[in-house]
Amino acid sequence: MRVLGVDPGLTRCGVGVVDGAPGRPLKMAGVGVVRTPADAEIGPRLLLVEQGIEAWLEEYRPDMVAVERVFAQHNVRTVMGTAQASAVAMLCATRRGIPVTLHTPSEVKAAVTGSGRADKAQVTAMVTRLLRLDAPPKPADAADALALAICHIWRGAAAGRIAAAVAKAPPARSAAAVVVRAAARPAVRQEHRP
Repeated sequence: MRVLGVDPGLTRCGVGVVDGAPGRPLKMAGVGVVRTPADAEIGPRLLLVEQGIEAWLEEYRPDMVAVERVFAQHNVRTVMGTAQASAVAMLCATRRGIPVTLHTPSEVKAAVTGSGRADKAQVTAMVTRLLRLDAPPKPADAADALALAICHIWRGAAAGRIAAAVAKAPPARSAAAVVVRAAARPAVRQEHRP
């Protein structure tokens, strides 16, 4: 499976492509950052993010796109820019028919380091190790994008298998249906003989 991870942002939008499967070695196919000028208007910046994401989708042709789920921060302006860049990434992938999955920051940290409270240095160190890279990917946005792709390969595949198994399973019977069926059965009389 090839996954494009996107760490959304307006000034720096991290992108990373990882090939792999659960239980198999992972391989980085590409990593980088889509940049926009901080002093530009929002419309042109979003257009630059869209063009950058489209270029990555065209070059690497991923099977899935994993985007970091936006979480509330104290700085509303930062949250808005991150959410807008996230929406652009989701739109680009969906336009091409590529499935998109969102992962929370703590989910990504837990998948890559084993702890949902890991700091950026720990995430970068584990990404470097897992992908057998000679040097840590920089900036941190690029390392985070690779971590998103790794998370999806490991967790997204398992979630997909669980969803497929649930879809194939016969419908669960409710407790009320079991009680009704039991009440409808004729009582069986047992005799005890000394």
